Amino acid sequence: MDNDAQKPKPYKRATEQRVFVNRSLRLEKIKFFGFDMDYTLAEYKSPQMEILAFEMTLEKLTKVGYPKDILNFKYDPIFPVRGLWFDYLYGNLLKVDGFGSILMGMHGLRFLKTQEIEELYPNKFIQLSESRIFVLNTLFNLPETHLIAQLIDYFDKHADFKQNAEKTGIRGGEMMMSYKSIFQDLRNAVDWVHMNSAMKRTIMDDLEKYVKKDARLPQMLKGMRDSGRKTFLLTNSDYEYTNAVMTYLLGAEWTSFFNLNIVDARKPTFFAEGTTFREVDPETGALKLGSNTGPLKEGVIYSGGSCEAFRKMVKARGKDVLYVGDHIFGDVLRSKKTRGWRTFLIVPELDQELSVWTERRPLFEELGGLDNQLADIYKNLDASATDKPEIHSVLQSIRKICHEMDQEYGVLGSLFRSGSRTTFFASQVMRYADIYASTCLNLVHYPNFYFFRAPMQLMPHESTVDHASVLKTEKAEKFRRQDSIGHQVRGWSKKTATENEFFPEEEEEDVSNESSDIDELHSARRGSQKSPSADVENNVCDTDVVSMPPAQVDRDHLVRQTSD
Repeated sequence: MDNDAQKPKPYKRATEQRVFVNRSLRLEKIKFFGFDMDYTLAEYKSPQMEILAFEMTLEKLTKVGYPKDILNFKYDPIFPVRGLWFDYLYGNLLKVDGFGSILMGMHGLRFLKTQEIEELYPNKFIQLSESRIFVLNTLFNLPETHLIAQLIDYFDKHADFKQNAEKTGIRGGEMMMSYKSIFQDLRNAVDWVHMNSAMKRTIMDDLEKYVKKDARLPQMLKGMRDSGRKTFLLTNSDYEYTNAVMTYLLGAEWTSFFNLNIVDARKPTFFAEGTTFREVDPETGALKLGSNTGPLKEGVIYSGGSCEAFRKMVKARGKDVLYVGDHIFGDVLRSKKTRGWRTFLIVPELDQELSVWTERRPLFEELGGLDNQLADIYKNLDASATDKPEIHSVLQSIRKICHEMDQEYGVLGSLFRSGSRTTFFASQVMRYADIYASTCLNLVHYPNFYFFRAPMQLMPHESTVDHASVLKTEKAEKFRRQDSIGHQVRGWSKKTATENEFFPEEEEEDVSNESSDIDELHSARRGSQKSPSADVENNVCDTDVVSMPPAQVDRDHLVRQTSD
């Protein structure tokens, strides 16, 4: 019998049904389940959605002076990947790791060579500066990622244009265009397409073509409410579009699946200073006069609002809320860092990523073998060695395997890694998403009291050293001759009659009778010190891992005001 078949399977659910865990989370502790709409409850069909945005953006660019030739551009779904950085200065698409080290670069449709990257970016490193970098981080950014590459390639190769000496743009006669201005034109066109009703009307006229419908959605929402939890919809989309999509997914009584319904939320502003809550007239879609100051009511649709007002009205502490969304910054980063909500990130690309991970296993095993081969070459060499071993062939093989692995994911490689290095996007997922999956509907495969327990995170000194290894050091020998540290600590605890009972995997018990007073105290303290928006500005980048500049996070919500 095959050895793999004899091994017990550590995971009880099919891979495509799983939810992955960065930080332990107990569903029984969650009192409020919040959902974004676009790419969360409503999963758009790909590449149909991207092609629609791509073609409408091209049309808009030709209306602001771009040549009609660009209408021949075609969207290719194997080209773009999320999480790339666009360098305004040199017009390059860059894949970077969580610290800003460049893993790959592309100018137009041409990959940058190692020498070119080193010339433009000393030490193959770049800082995330809002004046220099735009992060193409959302699913809505996929069409423009491909478009900017095609536009730059078009102008660089056009007979009437030539790249300037500084490599920052192109010149044709008296006309000069920087790569930054080309990208700004593209961004303006993309924003116009998403804010313009034409794209939304096209989707609403043929929802079956653009939106996936899944019978598990009402099952999941009903199960949450039947278990005594509260659910709410929090979307940036306007009422008309939200109503059309949710009616298609859940029926005319879609609001009954949620305790609260909030449209036009203007995330991430919602998590900072926010706006005022106003009721929406479901008959006309118009806002009712005045702002809502009383408790939020079931069956009523609200527009705008703020997280602070939401917290007070529903009496929800941060850890009571699990918010599910697809936007790493607008949904996950802001809700976690400024409000302490638990977070569930939706990453539709996970299906493809896992397919490559499982079906192309030999490539990953070959890369591991090459790493071992490289280690063996140096195994018996110490500080006295003078003859440098030949490792060029091994490094070439590693480079070749990494390239083959990247190609299995697409032209620009994996969303999460480049060879053995993880990407900027991956670092943000690990840092800010408590749990993540390809779809929120995977929750139907777990009971509502499930304990999502994070796997042990191993550091290199743990993952590369076998438990059976014997340390041959003077200090290790001393430890072996005496009682174990653990035995000594247990003796110390008995003498002092104190022991650490804190268990980090277990969340603190709910103290409902104190929660309101504690929340009011915290709110008063914040009010006396600084505004919530100031907290946002100070907290977004307080990490050694590269994080988004606040200004760009705020810009990201512009598109999502109307299309989430």
